Amino acid sequence: MKKLKFILAVPFLFLLVSCGGKKNEVVKVGLLHSLSGTMTISETPVRDSELLAISEINANGGVLGKKIVPVEADGESDPQVFAEKARELLQDEKVATVFGCWTSQSRKAVKPVFEEFYGLLWYPVQYEGMEASPNIMYMGASPNQQIVPAVDYCAENIGKNMFLVGNDYIFPRTANRIIKAQLAQMDGVCVGEEYVPMGHKDFTEIILKIKAAKPNVILNTLNGDSNVAFFAELTKQGITSSVIPVMSFSMAEEEVSKMDASKLAGNLVSWNYYETTQTPRNEKFVSDYKTAYGEDRMTADPIEAGYIAVYMWAAACEKAGSFEVEAVRVASKGLSFTAPEGTVTIDGGNQHLYKQVRIGKINSTGLIDEVWATPYPVKPDPYLSTYQWARGL
Repeated sequence: MKKLKFILAVPFLFLLVSCGGKKNEVVKVGLLHSLSGTMTISETPVRDSELLAISEINANGGVLGKKIVPVEADGESDPQVFAEKARELLQDEKVATVFGCWTSQSRKAVKPVFEEFYGLLWYPVQYEGMEASPNIMYMGASPNQQIVPAVDYCAENIGKNMFLVGNDYIFPRTANRIIKAQLAQMDGVCVGEEYVPMGHKDFTEIILKIKAAKPNVILNTLNGDSNVAFFAELTKQGITSSVIPVMSFSMAEEEVSKMDASKLAGNLVSWNYYETTQTPRNEKFVSDYKTAYGEDRMTADPIEAGYIAVYMWAAACEKAGSFEVEAVRVASKGLSFTAPEGTVTIDGGNQHLYKQVRIGKINSTGLIDEVWATPYPVKPDPYLSTYQWARGL
């Protein structure tokens, strides 16, 4: 088993923190992400944004007078490894909190570990909902803040015949169960539904099925580098956004940057934040991120959510006057932060964020332009309890 390691320096902005001083001069936090395997493309940039936030907080005096020392663990795109590394971080490293995971498989794998040791995980990605753990702070969208409004947008602006394609695990299957229930109440039709393993690369047969089904829109819940292969095959078979547009739920600027953006132009995504989001706070965030990691690097929703998570944790610690999990958890209720996407607030009842919903369209440069948004942050409803058609899901 690989040893966990301290992250003591990162190029450009990152403040050097010495571990040679007294123990009470620092506070350790865990960063638990896939730095290898199929999810590397998505998770490494989130880790980078968390390190950026840590460096900024340390440069301003730290938290409760202590410097933050990150301890990094590689989940290796494997849920079992995520669980093992979570246990090491909490039991052996005794970190104050952990920032990490991406897939719902990894989150579900570490959830019992955090509940056993009463740790606190700050989870940075949109997900399928149907969960609210006292040991998880959910920084990404719940389904009513991403999936549901995206389906409504497609139905109203493109058409109601939809083809569903995703990886074969918790998020895509639950998301598609929600989508099919939503389609049923609006007289829409699921004209096809296909799943592939994580890391799958051959989409020839699936795209032939899509062409035969003739949907108005494809709803895509693929994760990681499967997206690269999927869109390459769409292009190969002549399916552009003008033929059949794709609405993606787990593909943002960082993934787009690994593809030919000119061939993706016109396809849609649903998130709460884009690099192009027009707020004063975002201009600085984008500038600082690129200064730290290179002008060619792009920000994206999960990247921003990881950044939010570190600042929210620090603010909750300051409010609580403590690093103890229960004190921090209680202090976080109702806590607000002026984030790059706008003001976000932790719902005290379910530990999810109020977030503004934004539908975006990929342009030929690889950036995403907002084409629709809610006028205000939406209250998180992870169990879709306010939707009659979702009962029984």
